[in-house]
Amino acid sequence: MKKVLLFLSLITVLFVVAACGADSDSDAAANETEGQSGEEVESSEGATEDEEQPAEVVVEHELDTTTVPVNPEKVVVFDYGTLETLVELGVEVAGVPQGNLPPHLEKFEGEEYTSVGSLKEPDFEALAVLDPDLIIISGRQSEVYEDLAELAPTIYMGVDTDNYLESFQANVETLAEIFAKEEEAAEKLDEVLAVVDEVKATTESSEGKGLIVLTNDGSVSAYGAGSRFGLIHDELGVAQADDNIDVATHGQNVSFEYIAETNPDYLFVVDRNTIVGGEESAEKTLDNDLVQGTNAAQNDKIIYLDPNFWYVSGGGLVSVKEMATEVKEAIQ
Repeated sequence: MKKVLLFLSLITVLFVVAACGADSDSDAAANETEGQSGEEVESSEGATEDEEQPAEVVVEHELDTTTVPVNPEKVVVFDYGTLETLVELGVEVAGVPQGNLPPHLEKFEGEEYTSVGSLKEPDFEALAVLDPDLIIISGRQSEVYEDLAELAPTIYMGVDTDNYLESFQANVETLAEIFAKEEEAAEKLDEVLAVVDEVKATTESSEGKGLIVLTNDGSVSAYGAGSRFGLIHDELGVAQADDNIDVATHGQNVSFEYIAETNPDYLFVVDRNTIVGGEESAEKTLDNDLVQGTNAAQNDKIIYLDPNFWYVSGGGLVSVKEMATEVKEAIQ
């Protein structure tokens, strides 16, 4: 009888041990499955992040369609409006044309930046040595686009003067996409457009008409809607004193008699000599009886615009805001 009881006890122990081993194997299998699931989740999340951050952006611009790497390391910028936008977005650049840099971009005169020639004459040797990942140009360099495109992906970021604000916004948004700065760009654009809206609100209640002229060492050219300075009429809402001004890169040559006959309420003046040098300032050029007899002169509304924004840069987050502010202050 004792032998039977001993035998039954041994069998019971063996069943318990076997059951414990089975539980351990089950737990291990479960842990392994959980581990694999975790890895799959991490892998899935990683794939999602990769999909959200493409390696390249396809940019359609006036001169071509160009594939651009996201967050390019070495960037060369020939357009000062674009350069100021990149500064506002916190993007560093490697090379710029260092001649005639406007005051708000003077930091790029430093030795840490490669001088890549002038706005009209790129230094191809310096560019080849720098070996950039992206080159950004505008109108002054458009004739050498194909040569630049052989060195690196090159995109045109000039502003379309026929559709200034929409073009400006599209350029900023394109740059934001390339450099993954969408949130920063949206915030900055809102600030600029808020000033534009303030100007429009003011011009809508004004009956005054404006004339835009550029002075160049004694000569005078007029600019109207659709021109390089047409932002004043097209987007900011200042009515034209003359609706028939020819649209041309260098404006329509006009006389002092023309200014007197047009008789603007606001005379907006861009002094080219301030930028390129010359013997006669805009103030001296316009200091005559014909101009001084206009409504603009009589009401102290001859407005000397900052040529650093209107003539040299323009089309960037800084310059467009400053340009709108100048007009707003002039017509108040």
